[in-house]
Amino acid sequence: MPRPCHWQQLLAEESCRQAENGGRRCEGRWAAISMSDSGEAAASRDVAAQGGVVASMTALSRISGLLRDIVLSHVLGATGAADTFFLAFRIPNFFRRLFAEGAFAQAFVPVLAEYRQRDNRAALKAFLAAIGGNLGVVLLAVTVAGVVGAWALVAVFMFGFFDDPPKFALAVDLTRIMFPYLALISLTAFAGAVLNASHRYAVPAFTPVLLNASLIAAALWAADAAAAGDFASVAYALAWGVFAAGVAQFLFQLPSLARVGLLTVPKPDWRHAGARKVGRLVVPAAFAASAGQVNALIGSQLASLLEEGSVSWLYYADRLMELPIGIVAIALGTVLLPTLSRLHSAGKATEFNDTLDWGLRIGLLLGVPAAAALALLAHPLLATLFQHGEMQPRDVDRTAAALRIFAIGLVPLVLVKIAAPGYFSRQDTTTPLKFAVASVATNIALGLATFWWLGHVGLALATSMAAIVNAGLLIRGLIVGGDYRPGRPLARAMAVAATGTAIMVAALWLLVPGPDYWLAAGLGERIGTLALAVLGGLAVYTAAVYAAGVRPRDLRHRA
Repeated sequence: MPRPCHWQQLLAEESCRQAENGGRRCEGRWAAISMSDSGEAAASRDVAAQGGVVASMTALSRISGLLRDIVLSHVLGATGAADTFFLAFRIPNFFRRLFAEGAFAQAFVPVLAEYRQRDNRAALKAFLAAIGGNLGVVLLAVTVAGVVGAWALVAVFMFGFFDDPPKFALAVDLTRIMFPYLALISLTAFAGAVLNASHRYAVPAFTPVLLNASLIAAALWAADAAAAGDFASVAYALAWGVFAAGVAQFLFQLPSLARVGLLTVPKPDWRHAGARKVGRLVVPAAFAASAGQVNALIGSQLASLLEEGSVSWLYYADRLMELPIGIVAIALGTVLLPTLSRLHSAGKATEFNDTLDWGLRIGLLLGVPAAAALALLAHPLLATLFQHGEMQPRDVDRTAAALRIFAIGLVPLVLVKIAAPGYFSRQDTTTPLKFAVASVATNIALGLATFWWLGHVGLALATSMAAIVNAGLLIRGLIVGGDYRPGRPLARAMAVAATGTAIMVAALWLLVPGPDYWLAAGLGERIGTLALAVLGGLAVYTAAVYAAGVRPRDLRHRA
């Protein structure tokens, strides 16, 4: 929040003195003016700057995640143990998206915005205590059920392993170790949502770095086992690394919550009005916000029926695509949800429309060139990053084929992350649920129709087509419902992004050597050539966009 001017500071201090004289605790120097966003000085926030904070922290997280995947590919490659670990890790991750990021945060933040508008700290803290208590009870029950019923979970999520008893047994063990991560990371996401709603974005965005660091440490610790060919021991070490990361990520949030005065003792209260409202919203949001994860999970399940390595090829391709999605889409979605929720609660329809339009424009300007670059540089990127250790040239070729197809869905996935808050901020979780059902149905139909003859590439194609369906329905729904009115700025952004990307692709086509070069060149030479291509492509696109008249001020937005 911007620093109050002098008269606001005096008013805040006087309010604190009066509260203390009345026997009430004043929580912080700016408590009298920090509860709501009333007043233009407080309400007008630089959304672009907030997005920049999230993007920079998310970039650090994604880079550390890329380093993590480089280490994992070196130690595990695309072995059967790698397939098993990646699938077992998807189980708590899938439920995490449902209970935390995918559903809970989307239902929780808009209601939290209402409580912040009331300027009643006691009511706000009672709401947070009830939500924390209720969430904790649910997570405890789900975690116990998941650990006890790990066999059933593996049977449902990894039915392709039925014919391989040792792999199935390993998957059950890994699931039991990692499933408590669901509770820990869901509580972490709850704390992060509270911090985001308080416009404290850095700590939640940095938190995933702790998971990456923990997995890197676990992989290095188990490197001797990998060298001896004992990949199952490596998978066990990684599973315990996931558990340890969950503990570290949760504890990392608590000091920041204390600093904003919102660290409360959980107190289950199923009758609390705000908690009941969140409960009504969370069920449809569970699926609506997690369509992408459901589609990825379905792809992994079908991939377990294909040749060994298919799950890993999809995993590595997906992880590389997550780099631009994380930096662009997640950063935008993170700041848009609390901002749009605040604007909707304040009845500012024009500012709501302008903020959503700004998000879509930024998403296109950054997402379109990223998708094209990933498709064109798929093999060079994967050969440079992953072709060593247990990762063989054949694995790189198969992963690159999946990445090129995944790139088709990159821009739609970015737009989904931006458009969905337009619904959730208005506490509409039913409409995006319907669109998510259509997206998943598309994914299942295309996946079943193509994976037998196109293999893992058919599954990647189904995922991309499902993302296109979801994005198209979400944006169309906002327009038809009158909540968003696209205008000339969006059309101009689309034209600039397309033109700049075409020029960049032509330059990369000249700069990038063919596949044979990447197989024969040494690692140092590959790194140098790839760096030249990436920086050159970035410079060309930036110059083209600048020549089209886009300036840094055009990327800023206050709401």
